[in-house]
Amino acid sequence: MDDQRALINELLLRPVSGGNAFEETVQRLLQTVRLGLLAPGERLPAERELAGRLGVSRDTLRVALASVAEAGYLVSRRGRYGGTFVSDVLPPQAPGGTEPSRPVPAATPEQIEDTLVLRDILEVGAARVAASRALSPIERKLLWSTLADTTAAVGDDYRRLDSRLHITIGELTGSSSLVPLIADVRTRVNALLDGIPLLGPNIAHSNEQHEAIVSGILTGQPDEAAEAMREHLAGTALLLRGFLE
Repeated sequence: MDDQRALINELLLRPVSGGNAFEETVQRLLQTVRLGLLAPGERLPAERELAGRLGVSRDTLRVALASVAEAGYLVSRRGRYGGTFVSDVLPPQAPGGTEPSRPVPAATPEQIEDTLVLRDILEVGAARVAASRALSPIERKLLWSTLADTTAAVGDDYRRLDSRLHITIGELTGSSSLVPLIADVRTRVNALLDGIPLLGPNIAHSNEQHEAIVSGILTGQPDEAAEAMREHLAGTALLLRGFLE
């Protein structure tokens, strides 16, 4: 849990920038929840710590938390064990069982292609760079545990933990600028994946590819890690193009 909390803090709960503190705070909170860095029922960091991490005033943070809670992603609880928690049941985000509260416009072939090309550039490069670094024991443990969680995931948990694994690989590059980019493109990819069925054979194949990617990173083989990631992303791209284009 400590390793996971450190990951959450480092990935998305970092200081906001620019003049849109409220809007960017809402975006960071939503990404943290929707990408599965915090699971349903888990508690957010304490308000003082969270405001410090994001570099915003506590007033701005409270308004942002209230807005995200109103949208159904967070819930506040009082008492000794109170705080702000991820909702046990998150709002539906796209067609895939329960319909969303508002219609989700279909992506055009051009938008799908743009997302897939961008993902390939970012994540293949991330795997290569992560495999080129001398990872600390904590980083290695975190990558193994994130892989194990993804492999063991079933049902709705799979996409959340799959997202966490890919973002963790981005974090292991050591580039703080890269992580938000991977988080953004992963949000776009998940929106596309929500429009196609979850296929058992594809999940099993993805788990094998995840293991190859992680093995390449942990054994310090950049070319192998990059090629395993490229093959993995190509498989996902084939399904998305087949179902959606």
